[in-house]
Amino acid sequence: MTVFTTVTTKSAVAPTAVARAAAPAGPRLTLGAAARELELRRGEFELAVQLGHIRTVPDPGGGQRRVTAREVARLRAAADFPESLRERVRTVGTGEGAGLLGIAPGRFTKLARTGRLTPVRCYLNRYRAVVWLYLADELVELALREPELLSGRHPEPDGGQDWRARNWRGRRIAMLARQTDDQWEQAAAVASALDSAHLAEIVRDPYERACLRRLQPETFRIHPESAIAQAMVDRVLLADEADEVEWYRLRLVEALADARDQCPAPRPIGDPAGERSALVGVEPPAPRPLGRTGPRTAAPSARPAGPERTRREPTPQEGGAPVQRSLLRRLRRGK
Repeated sequence: MTVFTTVTTKSAVAPTAVARAAAPAGPRLTLGAAARELELRRGEFELAVQLGHIRTVPDPGGGQRRVTAREVARLRAAADFPESLRERVRTVGTGEGAGLLGIAPGRFTKLARTGRLTPVRCYLNRYRAVVWLYLADELVELALREPELLSGRHPEPDGGQDWRARNWRGRRIAMLARQTDDQWEQAAAVASALDSAHLAEIVRDPYERACLRRLQPETFRIHPESAIAQAMVDRVLLADEADEVEWYRLRLVEALADARDQCPAPRPIGDPAGERSALVGVEPPAPRPLGRTGPRTAAPSARPAGPERTRREPTPQEGGAPVQRSLLRRLRRGK
């Protein structure tokens, strides 16, 4: 892998406007090289990109997206680099998050289950249980915005519902869509929330389904591979309630229309619909089950039609915007 290295002076801090004017747009750094220049671990860097804190650009050769030297210079010019950037992508689990807010872990879990907190990441632990991670900034924002939630009577989930997976799915797909201009990649992100039965019903063309499977975004790997672990992942990845499934079905229909307008899906030579395709000789891979074969048969929920709980407007952090750095410090000093 080719690595580009930029020369920086860590002790010298220049205003952001000066850095932008002085630094050319190129060269374009690989994501690994940019992470090293920004002194971020791989997971921190990926999350910063997903949240919009680090801007990426397409690779002219069609490979993985890259980061310009100008963007690296802009971030390094911050007065409190790299601490401020790391703070913006700091994630905490239930225990650490509860400690940050000064509440019991049980109360923290109930806040998350009722949709007051939206996970930004998740993974399977060694016991094959789903571990949810939250942005520390958003916990501070909640404490400052709704302090009454941190004391008094515990909030109770509506009808025992758990909103964590549903809210995470909506947030994940929104972040994926912001990272690409390719309409087929955006459609694949939406399709990742639907199981194989729904996908086959909406996408009748096998070559289009093959294209969506090929572009399906990676979530988290399973080590070791097992049917039990895959079932747990499917429960997190796939929409399974009637209103949420219908919402993603409609989104996929719209995304497919945009993708077809952009370019047709690859198909082999000789296919009548493949005359305009830029790629030839592509055979659809064997179908790979994405999870359950259909939605649950329970009665439709009375919850809103969107993928996320719509109890409140999204916070600036959930949209990828930075928050004031003083918020976290104010809460810590108050403990």
